[in-house]
Amino acid sequence: MLQTIQAKEITLLDLETTFGLQLIEDEQFFREWQDNLPEITNSEKQQLDRVKASYSNLLKYPPLLENTVKMVVLSPLLDLAGFYLSPFHIKSEKSVEVTVEDAGITVKGQIDILVLFEQLVVVVIESKQAAFSVEVGKPQLLAYMLAISNTDRPIYGLISNGGSFIFVKLSKEKTPKYAWSRLFYIFNLGNELYTVLSILKRLSLLARNTGENSV
Repeated sequence: MLQTIQAKEITLLDLETTFGLQLIEDEQFFREWQDNLPEITNSEKQQLDRVKASYSNLLKYPPLLENTVKMVVLSPLLDLAGFYLSPFHIKSEKSVEVTVEDAGITVKGQIDILVLFEQLVVVVIESKQAAFSVEVGKPQLLAYMLAISNTDRPIYGLISNGGSFIFVKLSKEKTPKYAWSRLFYIFNLGNELYTVLSILKRLSLLARNTGENSV
């Protein structure tokens, strides 16, 4: 009998035992969030300072829900990173499934924002309510990425609740493996949105280069 698990209910242990997913702690596995990060302009910094100020103001009037987080924080970041321009396109609230035929298990859920580029590199953004830790979104995001990944190329994801951000890399060449970046927090000294934007730009460049090399 086929068992269906809602993605919101799945755990990291479920993914490890059912799909063989492995956490990689070797820092060399996921260098993309650290190396060759593009510079951001003074104009972009000013816009990100405004985003930080807007988010800080909205926190005074809870609850700060997913749609507000997407509108106030994530949308400007995606815009500045170029994900609204060709060759990228957005598919929002796309339903996905993960199926393991041998185990008879299907994991179902929805992606908040899905950035696609010719099915080669995917950036998945799972926004959670601001009161939630990004930890609650990790199993859901990985389940979604497992469902989307159908090539031997790595894909990348981002979880954010508006104030915190963490990136992930997933590779499915043989055994599915993943690794996390460090956690970025909007209220750390300075404005860590600068680094988040630089990483998004880096992933955008990787996607474009992958697409060009596949032609």
